[in-house]
Amino acid sequence: MTTVSSIGVVPLPISPLRIMGVLPQQRWLLPPIDPECHDALRRALGCHPSLAEIYLRRGLTTPTAVRAFLEPETLELPPPNAVFPDLDLAVELLQRAIARGDKMTICGDYDADGMTSTALLLRALRHLGADIDYEIPSRMHEGYGINERIVQECYDRGVKLILTVDNGIAALHPILKARELGLTVIVTDHHDVPPQLPPAHAILNPKLVPPTSPYHTLAGVGMAYILAVSLAQRLGNWRPLVRPLRELCTLGTIADLAPLTGVNRRWVKQGLQTLPTSSLVGVQALMQVAGCLPEQDASLKPTAVGFRLGPRINAIGRIGDPQVVIELLTTDDPDRAQELAALCEATNRRRQDLCAAIEAEAIAHLEETDFDPQQEWVLVIVQPNWHHGVIGIVASRLVERYGVPVFIGTYENETIIRGSIRSIPEFHVFEALEATKDLLLKYGGHKAAGGFSLRAEHLAAWRDRLRAFAQTCLKPEDLRPLVTLDAEISFEQLTWDFYTQVEQLQPFGSENPQPMFCSRGVKILEQTPMGQQGEHLKLTLEQNGQQMTAKAWRWGPFLPLPTRVDIAYHLTAHTWHGETQLELELKGVKPSLAWYVPAPPSHPIPSWQPLPPLTTLLPQLRDPVLLYGYGRPEVPPNLTTAAIHYDRPRHRCPTLILWSLPPSSTHLRWLLAIAQPKTVYVGYQRPAIAPLTTLILSIQNELKAKEETQVNLLALSQAYWIAPCTLVAILRHLGYSCEEFAPTLSITEELARLQRWYQLQAKDLARLAQLWGTA
Repeated sequence: MTTVSSIGVVPLPISPLRIMGVLPQQRWLLPPIDPECHDALRRALGCHPSLAEIYLRRGLTTPTAVRAFLEPETLELPPPNAVFPDLDLAVELLQRAIARGDKMTICGDYDADGMTSTALLLRALRHLGADIDYEIPSRMHEGYGINERIVQECYDRGVKLILTVDNGIAALHPILKARELGLTVIVTDHHDVPPQLPPAHAILNPKLVPPTSPYHTLAGVGMAYILAVSLAQRLGNWRPLVRPLRELCTLGTIADLAPLTGVNRRWVKQGLQTLPTSSLVGVQALMQVAGCLPEQDASLKPTAVGFRLGPRINAIGRIGDPQVVIELLTTDDPDRAQELAALCEATNRRRQDLCAAIEAEAIAHLEETDFDPQQEWVLVIVQPNWHHGVIGIVASRLVERYGVPVFIGTYENETIIRGSIRSIPEFHVFEALEATKDLLLKYGGHKAAGGFSLRAEHLAAWRDRLRAFAQTCLKPEDLRPLVTLDAEISFEQLTWDFYTQVEQLQPFGSENPQPMFCSRGVKILEQTPMGQQGEHLKLTLEQNGQQMTAKAWRWGPFLPLPTRVDIAYHLTAHTWHGETQLELELKGVKPSLAWYVPAPPSHPIPSWQPLPPLTTLLPQLRDPVLLYGYGRPEVPPNLTTAAIHYDRPRHRCPTLILWSLPPSSTHLRWLLAIAQPKTVYVGYQRPAIAPLTTLILSIQNELKAKEETQVNLLALSQAYWIAPCTLVAILRHLGYSCEEFAPTLSITEELARLQRWYQLQAKDLARLAQLWGTA
């Protein structure tokens, strides 16, 4: 059966050999920027226009801000003890404990940040002469953070000082118990601050400093790094420590996905430069098993080193013993380091296998049950025997695939379910948990992610409540995977010089993602499967005579893609047999001319006015104008000094002239979202629609003549100046199944409705725009 997909594409029965794969159901988002600010920044920096767009979409609005970002070593940092009031006290407490020979214990955590923080402080304090050991709570039996069992055992062993890393800020009762037992407690953490702070002797947490501080986004390992270096400086023994500790700080910051802004960006960039030649035998061993030593891959960049090691550290925290990583990063025995690194590698491979198996099971289950994101609003999936340590990774992949908030869990026992949550930007995880907390045993998280546990008997009710909550904050159009674009660019602009300038934004990571570009009207010359199971695609692409090679990871199910598409991608460099070439890593694809909608504008609602004569209106205008509509004229050069754009907006235009209305409200909302006009002038021209018999015959002949087996509905409706619903009615009349679209009226009724649409006036459209909430 021939169908019409929900992204507006008609598969045609031209040839049984060219049946199309299902395209990714994505929404593309191009956040708006101020064109005047863009032009000013581009001129001031003398940079490529697309680079100026990238800077602005990262909040870098001035040349000074851009230079500080590109050269973080020039960032002026206040001394840490001027930012963290308890830092000097914490250093003094540690110095006194070392001088007295007191026993100390670090209470760490089983995630990557907690493990690297623990290793960093162990290495530093042992170097400085401390009698120091560590404790890690059990992931399965105790959960996160310091607890009363750890406190009691420390006291029983004669420990005098407990130092928490990456935890402790919310441990009110365990730290109160420690104080009652006479222990000194120093808390270093980076998690959100609760209403009541624990009674520790000193608390170091970047969330206690203003959000404008360059230290505010520190991971737990960054806070531990500041404490360790400050203590070493006080003791006059800091020079041998700074480089190895910064490398550990770099690994932990990357593995924890901490924002790569502020001081994080500075330290990570510096640490990545020295990681390939690290003096730490554990780091060297880990690089060897990861295949990222210089002799193994001469083309490997420092950034890739850090990002290859991070998953191997994370794997241990998820499904292994945290002591493996801590010993690996503190040992000076090369043989022992090799053993531990091999264990990390094996654990990472097991983690990959577990993730792949769970993801495959989840997808199979969802396909069997006909999961429909538009109907369900959230994805709640629970299965027995899934490993809790990796289901969070699978949740992220399911968000990418289905574009909905994902709640994934497994059974701790017959009655208790425990799980992880990953979300989309429009859905606040913690608010959802708060709204359903009466059904939960435990929960926690923030806007984008979280965790939960509940009784199995409450699962169905919880799913219903989550669905109801989602319907209060989401719109149906939100329920598709989101691709956020940085700039539109043509293949001819993808030069080595441009690539080099983009690479200056490295290191990429949280809050500094790798730039996402889009190119339109791209022809696919070749597409072949890659991988053992054909799970990936390799493509040869062409645009305006310029060819590029592209890879699309995990896109095997979409083979074959249409022959002409719009693409979203990262620009990369690939080396093979000593030759390096620019390459695209595909992240999104749409049928060519399938439009994206930018972020909702934040400017005031425009004024809607009847269109006066152009000879009267245009001489008064100075700002850019978008002139759109059926039969619209070309403006003579001497009529206005304003820049005139026609038909398809690419930038903000304060004035929008509708010579005629577009074919549908969808088209109009697209125009408003991109042009973001202050004033809309509505003309009275009515598009000339062909007689019904001629219209049907023309569309039938055009579909048969197309080379592609898929045709874009919005583009086709624009060509004939009929609404998409009118076109769907015609397609159904021609025998095409359009099951994913809503029911339509008869063709004559749809055409009558279209004529009523074209007769709307400025006051009518103003009321509609108020209802849309997008004007």
